[in-house]
Amino acid sequence: MIKKSLFACFLLLAASSAFAGGLLTNTNQSVHFLRNPALDATTGIEGVYANPAGLTFLSEGFHLSFTNQSAFQTRTISSTFAPFATNEGNEGNQTKVYTGEASAPLIPSFQLAYKKDRYVISTGFAVTGGGGKAVFNKGLPSFEAPISMLPMLVSSQGIPTSKYSVDAYMEGRQYIFGLQMNGSYKITDAFSGAVGFRLNIVNNGYKAHLNSIQINPQHPVLNPTGGMMSATTFFTNAGMTTNAAKTADKQLDCTQTGWGVTPIVCLNYHLGGLNLAAKYEFKSSLNVQNNTDVDDTGLYADGVNTPNDIPAYLSVGAEYDLCKQWKISGGYHHFFDSDAKMANDKQKFINGGIDEYLIGSEYTINDMFLVSAGAQYTKSAVTDAYQSDMSYSLNSYSVGFGGAVKITPQLRLNLAYFFTNYEKWTKTSASYNGTPLAGTDVYDRTNKVFGIGIDYKF
Repeated sequence: MIKKSLFACFLLLAASSAFAGGLLTNTNQSVHFLRNPALDATTGIEGVYANPAGLTFLSEGFHLSFTNQSAFQTRTISSTFAPFATNEGNEGNQTKVYTGEASAPLIPSFQLAYKKDRYVISTGFAVTGGGGKAVFNKGLPSFEAPISMLPMLVSSQGIPTSKYSVDAYMEGRQYIFGLQMNGSYKITDAFSGAVGFRLNIVNNGYKAHLNSIQINPQHPVLNPTGGMMSATTFFTNAGMTTNAAKTADKQLDCTQTGWGVTPIVCLNYHLGGLNLAAKYEFKSSLNVQNNTDVDDTGLYADGVNTPNDIPAYLSVGAEYDLCKQWKISGGYHHFFDSDAKMANDKQKFINGGIDEYLIGSEYTINDMFLVSAGAQYTKSAVTDAYQSDMSYSLNSYSVGFGGAVKITPQLRLNLAYFFTNYEKWTKTSASYNGTPLAGTDVYDRTNKVFGIGIDYKF
């Protein structure tokens, strides 16, 4: 059981999207998104990602935008399982709280476009999936649940045992770097289209250990004082070699790499103060390959490939100028997650995919200042079978706001703040993490992102 739970940590996307978007997709690729997430029909430089066809309404020449985002996320798992009450330092309390912190203070991105007559060529770079590192200093419930059964196991052999302890640690990071290229063309004065592609480069890393598993068996020969001792030593001296091997220290150190290409098509229609747009990103079929330095489990061999598809993604949006200074916008996203192959066919536990609904507004105060704000509601379609402490998805709502200052006619500074509130998910299992006992996990998250960037025309 212990070996199995350690193997499972490799399936954790511990830093999976610290951003907005689907399970494996980031949509906040610029500071503009943070201060107004409803950008699906934008005609600004942020359209390099959000609406490439809308770039045909830029002014002639080069347009450059550079952003840095700082993302901070916590993941909290409150686990109730009767044997946790025998954990040294947690005696009598069946509930333990596991907290993982993910931070990514430097997440750069850029968008660059060149407009000439009816043509636009553009490119952009961003972290299109993942975006940080998560650390669980006390491991995860699935690590500890099998270990917490040891006092019961040893006591059933007629050796009174009431406590256990373990040094558990899990660290995971995930980055999908995306380099995008687009070509846009204004077919008529009102209608334009764009095609493009994104090269996705995956770089994941996982480190974990289970060390110093201890118990307090009251054995007249092997442990007459009934103090805490190494479980491996006890089982070895007692001739229980199988249990000795299971409770020995285990280390994991693995990175994963892979790449895939996402084709993109986009259409834009503009009439008076109204702009409409639709974009479709095709599924990116890719595998990630294990580059394993240490694997004491023997279950994650170096060179093995695991499915890690990036799902297809549809966005539609509208933007309307209420007056010269004030515009409003709205959008809809759908991520086809259930059609993207995942490790262990986990996509089978998703009913369709993730839906997002977005609204926003921008107001120009004068020639120098503007302010904007927006909100996004994310509806997840995962089932109970999908959710685990390794990877879970929650319904949420996000709010972003900020502004821009025109420093010169060519240079603009953008500032923004974006936060997400999540709905908790409670999962009760009759066989908690592979044990014969019931248990309950309550999953929660927090997320906040700060952004700063510049727009420059030349």
